[in-house]
Amino acid sequence: MKLDLLIVNALEPALQLLPAFMDTVEARAMCMAIALQESRLEHRRQVGGPARGYWQFELGGGVRGVLSHPASKPYIRAVLAALDYDFAPEDLPVECYAAIEHNDILAAAFARLLLWTLPGALPGRDAADEGWRQYLKTWRPGKPHPDTWDRNFADAWSLV
Repeated sequence: MKLDLLIVNALEPALQLLPAFMDTVEARAMCMAIALQESRLEHRRQVGGPARGYWQFELGGGVRGVLSHPASKPYIRAVLAALDYDFAPEDLPVECYAAIEHNDILAAAFARLLLWTLPGALPGRDAADEGWRQYLKTWRPGKPHPDTWDRNFADAWSLV
């Protein structure tokens, strides 16, 4: 998937399902930088791992986190309703986890809402180091690759 297509076909529709105050250039850039960092926009399913979607969400991590965090829970419930997913708490994490692999709008909404759980502002164009810190705190990658972050961060900012 090309980055500009993911913005138009996934991130923008996802942001339309969320409150307008969540749609910032910083949020767009971070979401895109993380998608590049996690999957290079080449893998909807983690190679040799459990993560799903271009943002590489895991069931017990980001999916459960967004569904249960007080800052994101009401917003993800509204997104799920808008996308015709029933909110059945006992099945919801597994259903969302499966859907994220192919529903890029849902995956983008999860990505934005996982960032929403962070206190404070998202980093600006010249704050790649702060972006890296926030990425580590929210995604908690098992094998982080700091050598690719600055390029991904810059590429994301160049399109938003």
